[in-house]
Amino acid sequence: MTASLGAQFLSEVVGTAMLVLLGGGVVATAILTRSKGLGGGWLLINFGWGLAVFAGVTVSYASGGYLNPAVVVGALAAGTFKGGFGVALLYILAELIGAFVGAVLVWLAFKRHFDEETDPGTALGVFSTGPAIRALVWNLVTEIIGTFVLVFVVIAFGKGSTPAGLGALPVALLVVGIGASLGGPTGYAINPARDLGPRIAHAILPIPNKGTSDWSYAWVPIAGPLIGGLLAGWLSYVLLPVLQH
Repeated sequence: MTASLGAQFLSEVVGTAMLVLLGGGVVATAILTRSKGLGGGWLLINFGWGLAVFAGVTVSYASGGYLNPAVVVGALAAGTFKGGFGVALLYILAELIGAFVGAVLVWLAFKRHFDEETDPGTALGVFSTGPAIRALVWNLVTEIIGTFVLVFVVIAFGKGSTPAGLGALPVALLVVGIGASLGGPTGYAINPARDLGPRIAHAILPIPNKGTSDWSYAWVPIAGPLIGGLLAGWLSYVLLPVLQH
């Protein structure tokens, strides 16, 4: 039996909140002052985000576990999204809300550490991505490529089905691989909601010494993943000819 639209909306909110809570949490653990995991390094963050995807997809079974506007757009382009354009927009709204909620929960869990953090860039890094070398066009290219890999492989895994048919583990391992291989230049947002929702939370929350939310960069982790997802959906018709659309 297919879940009601309301249940699907709530499922995407809960799943994306879980994703950002655990994903943002591993970043906070690895970089915030006086954290017991301080200095855990890039691979800890990669694996933490992979496990965050595993948890988020697992709890969002009612909606298919999209958790990412780029995946929704890619599925629409590939003709595999079960629902029209209006449902897709509803999913994207749910993902943004869930990402915001997850970021607030990270702040609550690490409140005292945020209070003692003196580097604005470190505090922002828990919430949103930023480039290692700021070159917006090339940062955009990196996000397009990383998200293309994510959505293209998701479509291939599912053989044209929704992400619900994949199971959580393959997608989680894929995200670990993308982070390890392509995450260095930009921090691999590969998900507009995952970056925008927490960035809004960063702007609103009373975090001492937080500085700006770097809105001049914020369009890159939105536009790049959406373009990458769209290209993956379109090119699946040509490069994955075994799929039955």
